[in-house]
Amino acid sequence: MSETNNLIHASSPYLLQHAHNPVNWYEWGQEALEKAKAENKLILVSIGYSACHWCHVMERESFENHEVAEVMNRHFICIKVDREERPDIDQIYMYAIQLMTGSGGWPLNCICLPDQRPIYGGTYFRKNDWINILENVAGLWANEPDKAIQYAERLTSGIKDSEKIITAPQTEAYTNAHLTEIIDPWKRHFDIGYGGYNRAPKFPLPNNWVFLLRYGFLKDDESVFTAVCHTLEEMSRGGIYDQIGGGFARYSVDDKWHVPHFEKMLYDNAQLISLYIETYQCTKFDSFKQTAVETINWVFNEMTSADGLFYAALDADSEGVEGKFYVWDKHEFDQVLGEDAQLIGAYYNITEEGNWEEEQTNILRKTISDDDLLNQFGIEAETLFDTVKSAKAKLLAVRSNRVRPGLDDKCLTAWNGMMIKALADTAQVLSHSLYYEKAANAAKFILNNLKSENGGLYRNYKNGKASIIGFLDDYAFFIEALIALYEYDFDENWLEEAKKLADYVTANFTDTDSPMFFYTSAEGEDLIARKHEVMDNVIPASNSTMAQNLKKLGLLFDIEAYTEKASAMLAAVHPKIKTYGSAYSNWAIQLLNEVYGINEIAITGLEAEAVKIELSGHYIPNKITLGGTKSNLPLLKGKQSNETKVYICRNKVCQLPVNTVEDALEYLQ
Repeated sequence: MSETNNLIHASSPYLLQHAHNPVNWYEWGQEALEKAKAENKLILVSIGYSACHWCHVMERESFENHEVAEVMNRHFICIKVDREERPDIDQIYMYAIQLMTGSGGWPLNCICLPDQRPIYGGTYFRKNDWINILENVAGLWANEPDKAIQYAERLTSGIKDSEKIITAPQTEAYTNAHLTEIIDPWKRHFDIGYGGYNRAPKFPLPNNWVFLLRYGFLKDDESVFTAVCHTLEEMSRGGIYDQIGGGFARYSVDDKWHVPHFEKMLYDNAQLISLYIETYQCTKFDSFKQTAVETINWVFNEMTSADGLFYAALDADSEGVEGKFYVWDKHEFDQVLGEDAQLIGAYYNITEEGNWEEEQTNILRKTISDDDLLNQFGIEAETLFDTVKSAKAKLLAVRSNRVRPGLDDKCLTAWNGMMIKALADTAQVLSHSLYYEKAANAAKFILNNLKSENGGLYRNYKNGKASIIGFLDDYAFFIEALIALYEYDFDENWLEEAKKLADYVTANFTDTDSPMFFYTSAEGEDLIARKHEVMDNVIPASNSTMAQNLKKLGLLFDIEAYTEKASAMLAAVHPKIKTYGSAYSNWAIQLLNEVYGINEIAITGLEAEAVKIELSGHYIPNKITLGGTKSNLPLLKGKQSNETKVYICRNKVCQLPVNTVEDALEYLQ
């Protein structure tokens, strides 16, 4: 491939994949935007990401095709965007497509005026349809520019007005009734058979289940609590979970968690580790711990950079075929396992004809309970455990020699924040210092290499450089990670860094017309709109995460302005939560904390570490933990002594200090 375009200098693996297209692609930036204005040409913004299957299909059919490229190059300035690097651009044009078509997704293709305002767009287009659309819209701009400008004005005002959240005073105290009105309609969507929600495709949506776990536990609602445990069990037994390598795919196309869309994203897996380890802490079910640990091992083995940061994603495809890396035909499976093939074949649902639509190939999943297998084969549980362990190792060794799926090796601050938190959570629950060390090293690397001179964060890191100014989610998830690290090691430097970043957010992301923060920094480039990210999706909203951070930092540092801001944010969103609980699940966690209160648990004295470890054996979802022998925190002032004590405060009321975890738990009942 001799020809290259301007993407050859990009840092994003997704953009680099398009560097040899005959389309004269540009990265989003001054050069392309000024060229469009100077030549009065329409801009074609094409947005995707490296693990997106249909993005690859459209590239093969259209962007690698000289006939199509000729039309694109003649009429448009063509800009390729990696949505994971530039979610700010994606957010705006996704709203535009949703306003035009009623739905969205990727690949996202939007045609804009030379001033970036959108006039037409959609998602995936077949080659001939794509050529027709390009020629029609180019004709409109050449012959009826006023009509195109009218479209742009309508769409742009729609984008600016959508999801505008205005201040709403909190008129009454939050109560259990507010939680019940969210939960009752939500319960109706649970899939009692296979877990998750009664629909397909099925996404893991970890934040939904974190809220439901905490609600089920605190409210003692058995139906909700059971739904959570059942969902986690079914997901980890399904094809969506990589049974031999660890880690979850992005979603399953069916309602049984059977056939995954095979790409694996860091953000899903980080959140799922936190969810499974929290559920293990609550239930002590070993299978939940195993799933979390196996997924961490996968991250360490396949998703960790030499710097100790974590990569973004693994593609679904290898050798141009989706899932080829992960599936097995019976013949190869039997060859690898020899005499154990019959038992392990039954364990993983391996059949001659294949167990999904691709003939004679199998996706590993568990459809039979261990007890039934033990009876069927007349063996002891220990024998099954040992045989499965040995079989996994053999299968993994063979699979490791296959052509690997593409790796998206950029490191994103927001997603690294989630992974650091997941490791700190797991270190806490399992008392496992290696996980903590990996988390602390990644956090230090970000603080040393991804901070700008003015105290802000960069979003991305690859090949030794960071180039994109951070967005609200980068701050929100990294601050959350710093608080989690503090709760593990009681090193107040983490909290000081978190506080500095929170102040930076207040200075650069505040919207004077709304309690919500803008998604983009005032120091970032001007796009056609500054949006708020409010709804929780596969990733919690940056605003809901930021509100929780401010609540915690407000309690830890006794800063009223932080807690008041967090309260104002929740009050503004509260009326929306009951209309669609699963799209506001992280806000619902904040509401849960308001109803049940946050336990501020301060541990002091020489045995503070031992007490903290003992305490982490108990499930207290609504708490912050602080402690140590030297402290500047208001909650610890005047409480420093060699004698080990536990102080518990909630809603500005403190109990008398106690000497043991057992006594402390009495206060928490």
